[in-house]
Amino acid sequence: MSVLSKAYFHNEAASFTYLESIIWSEGVVCPHCGVIGGRAYDLSEVRGSISKKNPEGAIRHGLKKCGECRKQFTVKVGTVFEHGRMPLHKMLQAVYLMTSSKKGISAHQLHRVLEITYKSAWFLAHRIREAMRDGQLAPFGGEGGEVQVDETYYGNIAEKAPKARGFGHKMRIVSLLDKRTGKARSVYAPSLGMGQVSAIVRNNVLQESHLVSDESRYYWTVGKEFAGHTKVFHGAGNYVTDGRTTNDIEGFFSIFKRGMRGVYQHCSEKHLHRYLAEFDFRYSNRSANGFDDVLRSAEAMKGISGKRLMYKGAN
Repeated sequence: MSVLSKAYFHNEAASFTYLESIIWSEGVVCPHCGVIGGRAYDLSEVRGSISKKNPEGAIRHGLKKCGECRKQFTVKVGTVFEHGRMPLHKMLQAVYLMTSSKKGISAHQLHRVLEITYKSAWFLAHRIREAMRDGQLAPFGGEGGEVQVDETYYGNIAEKAPKARGFGHKMRIVSLLDKRTGKARSVYAPSLGMGQVSAIVRNNVLQESHLVSDESRYYWTVGKEFAGHTKVFHGAGNYVTDGRTTNDIEGFFSIFKRGMRGVYQHCSEKHLHRYLAEFDFRYSNRSANGFDDVLRSAEAMKGISGKRLMYKGAN
Protein backbone atom coordinates (compact mmCIF):
# COMPACT_ATOMS: atom_id res chain seq x y z
CA MET A 1 0.00 0.00 0.00
CA SER A 2 1.34 3.44 -0.94
CA VAL A 3 2.25 5.77 1.92
CA LEU A 4 0.16 8.52 0.31
CA SER A 5 -2.95 6.35 0.66
CA LYS A 6 -2.84 6.71 4.46
CA ALA A 7 -5.91 8.35 6.00
CA TYR A 8 -4.13 11.44 7.31
CA PHE A 9 -3.24 12.47 3.76
CA HIS A 10 -6.90 12.54 2.68
CA ASN A 11 -9.11 12.90 5.76
CA GLU A 12 -9.06 16.19 7.69
CA ALA A 13 -9.96 14.68 11.08
CA ALA A 14 -7.26 12.01 10.68
CA SER A 15 -4.68 14.65 9.69
CA PHE A 16 -5.26 16.61 12.92
CA THR A 17 -5.03 13.40 14.97
CA TYR A 18 -1.75 12.48 13.25
CA LEU A 19 -0.18 15.93 13.72
CA GLU A 20 -1.28 16.01 17.37
CA SER A 21 0.48 12.67 17.96
CA ILE A 22 3.74 14.27 16.76
CA ILE A 23 3.51 17.78 18.27
CA TRP A 24 1.74 16.81 21.50
CA SER A 25 3.50 13.50 22.15
CA GLU A 26 3.89 14.45 25.84
CA GLY A 27 0.40 15.87 26.26
CA VAL A 28 -1.70 18.71 24.87
CA VAL A 29 0.05 22.09 25.08
CA CYS A 30 -2.04 25.26 25.20
CA PRO A 31 -0.30 27.84 22.96
CA HIS A 32 -1.95 30.67 24.90
CA CYS A 33 -1.02 29.91 28.52
CA GLY A 34 1.67 27.27 27.93
CA VAL A 35 0.14 24.61 30.21
CA ILE A 36 1.32 21.10 29.24
CA GLY A 37 -0.97 18.14 29.77
CA GLY A 38 -3.64 20.25 31.47
CA ARG A 39 -7.37 20.03 30.98
CA ALA A 40 -8.28 20.43 27.32
CA TYR A 41 -11.84 20.00 26.08
CA ASP A 42 -12.36 18.54 22.62
CA LEU A 43 -14.71 20.72 20.56
CA SER A 44 -14.00 19.05 17.23
CA GLU A 45 -17.44 17.41 17.10
CA VAL A 46 -19.25 20.68 17.82
CA ARG A 47 -20.52 22.45 14.73
CA GLY A 48 -19.49 26.06 14.43
CA SER A 49 -21.96 28.89 14.22
CA ILE A 50 -23.11 29.88 10.75
CA SER A 51 -21.22 32.88 9.39
CA LYS A 52 -19.77 34.24 6.15
CA LYS A 53 -16.57 32.26 6.72
CA ASN A 54 -18.48 29.18 7.86
CA PRO A 55 -21.81 29.30 5.94
CA GLU A 56 -22.76 25.71 6.72
CA GLY A 57 -21.65 25.67 10.35
CA ALA A 58 -19.04 23.06 9.45
CA ILE A 59 -17.23 20.95 12.04
CA ARG A 60 -14.00 22.62 13.16
CA HIS A 61 -11.54 19.75 13.10
CA GLY A 62 -8.99 19.54 15.90
CA LEU A 63 -10.53 22.39 17.92
CA LYS A 64 -9.69 22.36 21.65
CA LYS A 65 -10.54 24.59 24.61
CA CYS A 66 -8.05 25.05 27.42
CA GLY A 67 -9.46 24.30 30.86
CA GLU A 68 -7.05 26.83 32.42
CA CYS A 69 -7.22 29.99 30.30
CA ARG A 70 -10.52 29.05 28.56
CA LYS A 71 -9.16 29.97 25.12
CA GLN A 72 -9.69 27.89 21.98
CA PHE A 73 -6.90 26.54 19.79
CA THR A 74 -5.81 23.76 17.46
CA VAL A 75 -2.46 22.04 17.02
CA LYS A 76 -1.67 24.49 14.19
CA VAL A 77 -1.62 27.56 16.48
CA GLY A 78 1.93 28.75 17.13
CA THR A 79 3.37 26.82 14.20
CA VAL A 80 4.30 27.56 10.60
CA PHE A 81 0.89 26.11 9.63
CA GLU A 82 -1.07 28.72 11.60
CA HIS A 83 -3.65 30.57 9.49
CA GLY A 84 -2.98 28.23 6.58
CA ARG A 85 -5.89 28.75 4.19
CA MET A 86 -5.99 25.19 2.95
CA PRO A 87 -6.88 21.79 4.42
CA LEU A 88 -4.30 20.37 6.80
CA HIS A 89 -4.18 17.05 4.93
CA LYS A 90 -2.86 18.88 1.85
CA MET A 91 -0.16 20.52 3.96
CA LEU A 92 0.89 17.08 5.23
CA GLN A 93 1.04 15.82 1.65
CA ALA A 94 3.34 18.73 0.78
CA VAL A 95 5.64 17.92 3.73
CA TYR A 96 5.89 14.30 2.59
CA LEU A 97 6.57 15.24 -1.03
CA MET A 98 9.29 17.74 -0.09
CA THR A 99 11.03 15.43 2.36
CA SER A 100 10.88 12.31 0.17
CA SER A 101 12.24 13.97 -3.00
CA LYS A 102 16.04 13.79 -2.89
CA LYS A 103 16.52 16.96 -4.92
CA GLY A 104 13.31 18.72 -3.91
CA ILE A 105 9.98 19.42 -5.60
CA SER A 106 9.11 22.71 -7.28
CA ALA A 107 6.23 24.96 -6.26
CA HIS A 108 4.75 24.44 -9.74
CA GLN A 109 4.72 20.68 -9.16
CA LEU A 110 3.12 21.13 -5.72
CA HIS A 111 0.54 23.43 -7.30
CA ARG A 112 -0.40 20.73 -9.82
CA VAL A 113 -0.34 17.74 -7.44
CA LEU A 114 -2.20 19.40 -4.56
CA GLU A 115 -4.59 21.32 -6.85
CA ILE A 116 -3.92 24.66 -5.15
CA THR A 117 -2.81 27.98 -6.60
CA TYR A 118 0.87 28.50 -7.43
CA LYS A 119 1.03 31.37 -4.92
CA SER A 120 -0.26 29.09 -2.13
CA ALA A 121 2.14 26.30 -3.15
CA TRP A 122 5.12 28.69 -3.16
CA PHE A 123 4.31 30.05 0.29
CA LEU A 124 3.59 26.57 1.69
CA ALA A 125 6.97 25.33 0.45
CA HIS A 126 8.70 28.19 2.28
CA ARG A 127 6.75 27.41 5.45
CA ILE A 128 7.97 23.83 5.28
CA ARG A 129 11.58 24.94 4.67
CA GLU A 130 11.26 27.09 7.80
CA ALA A 131 10.16 23.97 9.72
CA MET A 132 13.22 22.12 8.39
CA ARG A 133 15.56 24.83 9.66
CA ASP A 134 17.64 23.65 12.62
CA GLY A 135 17.12 26.06 15.49
CA GLN A 136 19.45 24.28 17.93
CA LEU A 137 22.76 24.60 16.06
CA ALA A 138 24.80 22.43 18.42
CA PRO A 139 28.48 22.45 17.37
CA PHE A 140 29.73 19.58 15.23
CA GLY A 141 32.49 17.16 16.12
CA GLY A 142 34.01 16.69 19.54
CA GLU A 143 36.89 14.62 20.90
CA GLY A 144 37.85 12.07 18.24
CA GLY A 145 35.36 13.56 15.81
CA GLU A 146 36.08 14.59 12.23
CA VAL A 147 34.41 17.53 10.47
CA GLN A 148 34.76 18.23 6.76
CA VAL A 149 34.45 21.83 5.58
CA ASP A 150 34.37 23.36 2.11
CA GLU A 151 32.99 26.37 0.26
CA THR A 152 31.08 26.65 -2.99
CA TYR A 153 29.44 29.22 -5.24
CA TYR A 154 25.91 29.24 -6.62
CA GLY A 155 23.61 31.48 -8.68
CA ASN A 156 23.97 35.20 -9.11
CA ILE A 157 23.64 38.26 -6.91
CA ALA A 158 21.40 40.35 -9.16
CA GLU A 159 22.96 43.77 -8.52
CA LYS A 160 26.52 42.44 -9.05
CA ALA A 161 25.96 40.18 -12.06
CA PRO A 162 26.59 42.77 -14.81
CA LYS A 163 29.79 44.15 -13.23
CA ALA A 164 31.63 41.55 -11.19
CA ARG A 165 34.46 39.39 -12.50
CA GLY A 166 35.33 35.83 -11.57
CA PHE A 167 33.12 34.65 -8.71
CA GLY A 168 32.27 38.16 -7.51
CA HIS A 169 28.66 37.91 -8.70
CA LYS A 170 28.05 34.48 -7.15
CA MET A 171 26.38 33.66 -3.84
CA ARG A 172 28.93 32.05 -1.50
CA ILE A 173 28.21 29.11 0.78
CA VAL A 174 30.29 27.42 3.49
CA SER A 175 29.18 23.90 4.42
CA LEU A 176 30.29 21.54 7.18
CA LEU A 177 29.74 17.80 7.54
CA ASP A 178 30.07 15.89 10.79
CA LYS A 179 31.46 12.45 9.92
CA ARG A 180 30.35 10.99 13.26
CA THR A 181 26.64 11.86 12.83
CA GLY A 182 26.50 12.25 9.05
CA LYS A 183 24.79 15.63 9.42
CA ALA A 184 25.40 18.65 7.20
CA ARG A 185 25.10 22.36 7.92
CA SER A 186 25.36 25.16 5.38
CA VAL A 187 25.82 28.88 5.99
CA TYR A 188 25.45 31.72 3.51
CA ALA A 189 28.66 33.77 3.56
CA PRO A 190 28.08 37.07 1.72
CA SER A 191 31.71 38.19 1.61
CA LEU A 192 33.53 34.85 1.96
CA GLY A 193 36.45 36.67 3.52
CA MET A 194 39.05 34.99 5.71
CA GLY A 195 37.51 36.44 8.89
CA GLN A 196 33.97 35.43 8.01
CA VAL A 197 34.91 31.87 7.07
CA SER A 198 36.98 31.50 10.26
CA ALA A 199 34.02 32.71 12.35
CA ILE A 200 31.66 30.21 10.68
CA VAL A 201 34.04 27.32 11.35
CA ARG A 202 34.80 28.47 14.90
CA ASN A 203 31.08 28.85 15.78
CA ASN A 204 30.01 25.50 14.36
CA VAL A 205 32.85 23.10 15.24
CA LEU A 206 34.12 22.05 18.67
CA GLN A 207 37.85 22.67 19.17
CA GLU A 208 38.44 19.02 20.12
CA SER A 209 37.54 18.03 16.53
CA HIS A 210 39.80 17.18 13.61
CA LEU A 211 39.14 19.56 10.71
CA VAL A 212 39.43 18.33 7.10
CA SER A 213 39.50 20.75 4.18
CA ASP A 214 40.94 21.13 0.72
CA GLU A 215 43.99 23.30 0.07
CA SER A 216 42.00 26.58 0.31
CA ARG A 217 43.82 29.10 2.52
CA TYR A 218 40.49 30.11 4.11
CA TYR A 219 41.04 27.30 6.64
CA TRP A 220 44.79 27.37 7.26
CA THR A 221 44.71 29.87 10.13
CA VAL A 222 41.51 28.76 11.85
CA GLY A 223 42.58 25.12 11.44
CA LYS A 224 45.34 25.69 14.00
CA GLU A 225 42.67 26.17 16.70
CA PHE A 226 41.48 22.55 16.44
CA ALA A 227 42.89 19.21 17.60
CA GLY A 228 44.08 18.59 14.06
CA HIS A 229 43.75 19.90 10.53
CA THR A 230 44.22 17.79 7.42
CA LYS A 231 44.53 19.51 4.03
CA VAL A 232 43.72 17.54 0.88
CA PHE A 233 45.52 19.12 -2.09
CA HIS A 234 43.14 18.54 -5.00
CA GLY A 235 45.22 20.74 -7.29
CA ALA A 236 48.04 18.21 -7.05
CA GLY A 237 45.70 15.34 -7.89
CA ASN A 238 45.51 14.22 -4.27
CA TYR A 239 42.05 13.25 -2.94
CA VAL A 240 42.97 11.33 0.23
CA THR A 241 45.45 12.42 2.90
CA ASP A 242 46.17 10.16 5.89
CA GLY A 243 42.91 8.33 5.19
CA ARG A 244 40.90 11.55 5.28
CA THR A 245 39.00 13.14 2.39
CA THR A 246 36.50 15.87 1.52
CA ASN A 247 34.52 13.60 -0.82
CA ASP A 248 31.46 13.54 1.47
CA ILE A 249 30.99 17.32 1.59
CA GLU A 250 31.57 17.52 -2.16
CA GLY A 251 28.90 14.85 -2.64
CA PHE A 252 26.53 17.04 -0.63
CA PHE A 253 27.34 20.01 -2.90
CA SER A 254 26.58 17.83 -5.90
CA ILE A 255 23.09 17.00 -4.60
CA PHE A 256 22.47 20.65 -3.71
CA LYS A 257 23.47 22.01 -7.11
CA ARG A 258 21.62 19.35 -9.10
CA GLY A 259 18.49 20.12 -7.10
CA MET A 260 18.81 23.88 -7.38
CA ARG A 261 19.58 23.84 -11.11
CA GLY A 262 17.34 20.98 -12.16
CA VAL A 263 14.31 21.49 -9.92
CA TYR A 264 14.23 25.04 -8.56
CA GLN A 265 16.28 26.65 -11.35
CA HIS A 266 16.42 30.04 -9.62
CA CYS A 267 16.93 31.27 -6.07
CA SER A 268 17.36 34.85 -4.91
CA GLU A 269 19.89 35.85 -2.27
CA LYS A 270 17.00 36.64 0.12
CA HIS A 271 15.74 33.03 0.15
CA LEU A 272 19.01 31.11 -0.12
CA HIS A 273 19.18 30.32 3.62
CA ARG A 274 15.82 28.47 3.45
CA TYR A 275 16.87 26.37 0.48
CA LEU A 276 20.11 25.53 2.28
CA ALA A 277 18.06 24.44 5.33
CA GLU A 278 15.97 22.17 3.08
CA PHE A 279 18.98 20.38 1.56
CA ASP A 280 20.74 20.19 4.94
CA PHE A 281 17.66 18.58 6.48
CA ARG A 282 17.18 15.93 3.80
CA TYR A 283 20.88 15.05 3.79
CA SER A 284 21.11 14.89 7.59
CA ASN A 285 18.01 12.69 7.76
CA ARG A 286 18.77 10.42 4.79
CA SER A 287 18.32 6.65 4.71
CA ALA A 288 22.01 6.08 5.60
CA ASN A 289 21.24 7.77 8.95
CA GLY A 290 18.25 5.50 9.59
CA PHE A 291 15.41 7.63 8.19
CA ASP A 292 12.88 6.41 5.65
CA ASP A 293 10.42 8.77 3.93
CA VAL A 294 7.77 8.47 6.67
CA LEU A 295 10.22 9.11 9.53
CA ARG A 296 11.80 11.99 7.63
CA SER A 297 8.45 13.74 7.09
CA ALA A 298 7.55 13.22 10.77
CA GLU A 299 10.93 14.69 11.76
CA ALA A 300 10.21 17.76 9.62
CA MET A 301 6.83 18.26 11.31
CA LYS A 302 8.52 18.27 14.73
CA GLY A 303 10.13 21.53 13.64
CA ILE A 304 6.91 23.44 12.91
CA SER A 305 6.36 24.62 16.50
CA GLY A 306 7.43 28.05 17.69
CA LYS A 307 7.96 29.36 14.17
CA ARG A 308 5.84 31.72 12.10
CA LEU A 309 6.36 32.90 8.56
CA MET A 310 4.15 35.65 7.16
CA TYR A 311 3.67 35.98 3.41
CA LYS A 312 5.11 39.51 3.35
CA GLY A 313 8.21 38.32 5.19
CA ALA A 314 8.67 35.39 2.82
CA ASN A 315 8.00 37.28 -0.38
